Amino acid sequence: MRKEHAPKVCRKRDDVEFEIAFYENILKETPDFIEALMAIGELYTRAGFWQKGLEVDLKLTRLRPDDAIIFYNLACSYALLNQTRLSLSSISKAIEFGYHDFKHLHQDPDLENLLKDEQVQEFLAQIEKKRKTSKKF
Repeated sequence: MRKEHAPKVCRKRDDVEFEIAFYENILKETPDFIEALMAIGELYTRAGFWQKGLEVDLKLTRLRPDDAIIFYNLACSYALLNQTRLSLSSISKAIEFGYHDFKHLHQDPDLENLLKDEQVQEFLAQIEKKRKTSKKF
């Protein structure tokens, strides 16, 4: 699942469609409203509109070019679209910008395709080992 700031709430399909329409209307008036973009990106992904979610995530990276959560979500979007290299690049940036919830990362179904890749597994193992080593000192 995409990393979000607000707690998750179970929603029916109609509720998700209503919320998407709600945020789309907000974004017509204020297209750079970051919180609305983050919410609609998560909703698009939940509804299976992965390309739309990717487009939102790309816009967010331009608005917040050093935000770890935004790059994590971008990695999720790329992984859902089977774009492993771009997903890995995005998760690398998320880690560079401070993302450190590796437990969530390894359990995230959105990243399932990415986590199957042996190079990705090796990369993450190296990063986690470096983090553990640097915390000891």
